[in-house]
Amino acid sequence: MSSNSMSENTCIFHQPWWLEAVAPGHWNIVKVEKGGQVFASMPYIIKKKFGMNLITMPPLTQTLGPWIKPLPGKYSTQLSKEKELLNELIDKLPKFHFFRQRFHYSQKNWLPFYWNGFKQTTRYTYVLEDISNPDKIWDNMQGNIRREIKKASDVVHLEVTDDPNVMWDLWNLNFEHKGQEVQTNYEDFIRIDNACAEHNARKIFLAKDKHGNLHSAMYLIWDEQSAYYLIGGANPEYRTSGAASFLMYEAIKFASDKTKRFDFEGSMIESVERFFRGFGGVQTPYFEITKSNFLTQSLISAKELVG
Repeated sequence: MSSNSMSENTCIFHQPWWLEAVAPGHWNIVKVEKGGQVFASMPYIIKKKFGMNLITMPPLTQTLGPWIKPLPGKYSTQLSKEKELLNELIDKLPKFHFFRQRFHYSQKNWLPFYWNGFKQTTRYTYVLEDISNPDKIWDNMQGNIRREIKKASDVVHLEVTDDPNVMWDLWNLNFEHKGQEVQTNYEDFIRIDNACAEHNARKIFLAKDKHGNLHSAMYLIWDEQSAYYLIGGANPEYRTSGAASFLMYEAIKFASDKTKRFDFEGSMIESVERFFRGFGGVQTPYFEITKSNFLTQSLISAKELVG
């Protein structure tokens, strides 16, 4: 585990305190340093299963992947240097049997990974590039989202809480309603929440009616560059109240004086994508990079690889 700090310009998911929260004792960072400067870095999570080394994505972490210091010079010169830096990062990774990471959307060059035998799948998020003017964001929303927010405003009010259990309980209720298992465990969630609270990087928003009924909740995190919709939940009894849309807009307004952008963290589920798209964000591709061999794929199921 590396204790060296990352660049302030790297996103929250690359920060050592976040990595220790999501994968205590199982993370590290490879770096390319010259003259005392870090020109490139890449955090990774590694664990052992069936005697194999697996580099995977940790819970509640949208992206990892490489970070490269802005490079001077002509575009062709920048690409040449970027290729060199990415190759050095790849060479410094520990030996592994399986690799899976999602790269931040700002990392647009995965060619050196392709040349080293990795594969790529394109995924999508939605990003509000400038949240400094919430009124402009309102104007760019789809009509149905604005109508839901207005409807909810007559039924619910905004509250904030420092109790992560409220968020956890509602999040779990959503998965139970769908007959699915929650995406992480309680101990991981509380450890992540404690770290975010300690670094003043999270807010838990609640939408309640006048009787105290909880309609919806969402968990927002942020860094200097962006806010991120981490998780959310809606009480199945009040799904038509519009509270989820109400909370999303309240979170965007809250983040407008904290950071520059709002990342909905995307979804490849059609109904969720439609909801995120309604807020007027830009559809933004990002890469999921993988590498494995036939033996690994035959011994370990996809669920076990990411679990």
